[in-house]
Amino acid sequence: MIGRAPLGSGRVPTGTTGPGPVWLALLLLPLALVACGKRGPPVAPERRLPAPVQDLAATVSSEGVRLAWSVPKIRMDRSALKELRRVEVYRRPEDGTPAETPRPAILSFGGLFGTPRGVPGFERVADISLEKPAAPAEVRGGQVVYTDAQGLTFGKRYTYVVVAVDAQGRPSPPSNRVTIARAAAPVVPTGLTAQAGDGQVRLAWTAPAALEDGAPAPEGLVYEVYRTTTRDAPAGRPLTPEPVDAPQFVDLTAQNDTTYYYSVRARTGVGGPAGPPTAAVSATPEDTTPPAPPRGLVAVVAGTAVRLAWEAVRDADLAGYLVYRSATSGRAYEKLTPAPQPGTTFVDAQARSGQTYYYVVTAVDRARRANESTPSGEAAVRMP
Repeated sequence: MIGRAPLGSGRVPTGTTGPGPVWLALLLLPLALVACGKRGPPVAPERRLPAPVQDLAATVSSEGVRLAWSVPKIRMDRSALKELRRVEVYRRPEDGTPAETPRPAILSFGGLFGTPRGVPGFERVADISLEKPAAPAEVRGGQVVYTDAQGLTFGKRYTYVVVAVDAQGRPSPPSNRVTIARAAAPVVPTGLTAQAGDGQVRLAWTAPAALEDGAPAPEGLVYEVYRTTTRDAPAGRPLTPEPVDAPQFVDLTAQNDTTYYYSVRARTGVGGPAGPPTAAVSATPEDTTPPAPPRGLVAVVAGTAVRLAWEAVRDADLAGYLVYRSATSGRAYEKLTPAPQPGTTFVDAQARSGQTYYYVVTAVDRARRANESTPSGEAAVRMP
């Protein structure tokens, strides 16, 4: 019968084949070979851990607590961290008053080979794969965003830390701590409308009257306006750097002939909890501004025809000119050019001898619905 000794007892198991020193030498041989292959001084294991996340931030929204942070790029020894596998999110409810300093967060190790047990006093609420993140986690380049909505209570404060884990399963120290209260956000604004204009869209909506917990909405609500060019696209960043303080907004950065989708959500002040966004409404601005009218129109007889000339219009979106003629001054003009012509001269070869003609010219732009200027000054000529 082979005898066994407890792990770590210091005794060599009895009943093994061969002398004890030989067994011990064989056990240590791989470690010796690895050590011989290394160059330079040995590195302490804790120096090979990923560096901690240092920019963890938290905000409150209608969905829960939104956490955001940057993925570490180095290890504790300042060497490059080439592969980070996942990030663990830890949460702890705080029972003290906001003035109290949150208790520290320390990573605990345990198990036979030093596998991490977590952060004592904290509950692990998410384990995010950086390669294939699942909702409500998002990875955008080197940024991670996660929204915690698990069992949160309005009015209660929570402290969060995150731990980064590399491909070998080595965890970083806990990140900086963030503590935030789960305050109630405003309900969704109502009645959002979008009125398109020339290079602009005018938005208006009705302010929410209550918070998510049923309390009346406080004074000083602010609003974030979002714009996309695809109906179901994520909202992304707000359209304005700062929230607007009134239930209306004019988007002066809209481009004509582009369809935009707008949504709005309310906050209880700058940096306060944000409520859910409205359903998207669409608007397509259009160019409705006509070019300037041509100037300096002259008409002269040129043999059996009438030759017209005028000054060029300098509008950037000019498509061309339309020429009109009438036998009566000031009215009943007929169009001589079925489509805008690019030049600033025109020859009317259909003029008849003994007739007096009155001409005007207009400018037309390249808008989707072409805008035509007011007529130029009238030029008259009598054919001999």
